Amino acid sequence: MNIAPPMTAVNFEEIERISGSTLAGLVRKIDEERIYPEEVMRAYGEAGAYTSHLSGPASSVDLSQAILSMARAAEECMSTAFCVWCQDTLGWYIASSDNDYLKTHVLPKVAKGSSLGGTGMSNPMKAIGEIEPMKLKGVRVDGGYKVKGILPWVSNLLEDGYFGTMFHVDVDGEDKPKRVMTIIHAAWEGVKLRLDHDFVAMGGTATCNVQMRDVFVPDEFILADPADAFVKKMRPGFVLMQCGMAAGIIKNCIELMEQVRAPLGHVNCFLEKQPEDIRAEYDALMAEILELAETPYDTSNAYFKRVLKARLRGGELSVEAAHFAQLHCGARGYVSTGAAQRRLREAYFVAIVTPATKHLRKLISELEE
Repeated sequence: MNIAPPMTAVNFEEIERISGSTLAGLVRKIDEERIYPEEVMRAYGEAGAYTSHLSGPASSVDLSQAILSMARAAEECMSTAFCVWCQDTLGWYIASSDNDYLKTHVLPKVAKGSSLGGTGMSNPMKAIGEIEPMKLKGVRVDGGYKVKGILPWVSNLLEDGYFGTMFHVDVDGEDKPKRVMTIIHAAWEGVKLRLDHDFVAMGGTATCNVQMRDVFVPDEFILADPADAFVKKMRPGFVLMQCGMAAGIIKNCIELMEQVRAPLGHVNCFLEKQPEDIRAEYDALMAEILELAETPYDTSNAYFKRVLKARLRGGELSVEAAHFAQLHCGARGYVSTGAAQRRLREAYFVAIVTPATKHLRKLISELEE
């Protein structure tokens, strides 16, 4: 059975209003005071930002509207765009699974933004890539699993929110443990959230250290057991949707360069990159992203390699665009209230969030061998 929220077109007029008015007015508070924009996140849900990609794997799923909604948020604020990606990805996990219970009882709330949550897959994705060990371990018990361990970073997570993650389970007679992917409710007994990060940007993302002490995870919340085939199915969308963050910040950095053309163009013309140079690269990247967005459940290695390369280019171009935005703006962008210095700090997040630049290059290299 394929249970999912009905396909809903994003109300881009409302997304524009929320982004250009409400979010734009909060950006400095989010950046400087690390305020989580809960009002904005719920408003985006009402506007359909989290629904358009959740029609299920059996139908014609397109990630374009989700990516473009996220990009509009990123034009104003990377912290908020990242939270949008977390919310989108939480829904993506459930919609991509065969779990009818979660599709019926949790997915509608996630799609609407009435329940907010994130993706606790940074560590598991690194563990799958043999970059670091899996942080969570589970033991089979009657009706589910008992899980313990600590996840260093789970974002967009409130006390009553949900997040997806993965844990290892030892298997008798097997040298390697199996991987199980699940949804966790932050309010369950044994789950403890702690806000303890001190990032140079992205402070308003409700990023928690999550401690799990013998948390009972019922079978109804298991996404895949074992999880290997499921991960292969959902990972292209997981990675590709991050390009929305890159798209928004690149576009805004081009605008910052263009804004100072009149007063500074006579000297900025000596800089290596001009806004039209970045725009040409941005346009080419967006064409590739939106083409890839039409077939997110393609599990071929050739498709996944294209996704990885698009995501890698998105991170690289984000940093390059922000770098030149700062140079074009000069001192006026280097003050504490300057947009250019904030965008530069935020751009590096696109390059280091999982999968980071080095992780992406590792994955691409493995596919090319």
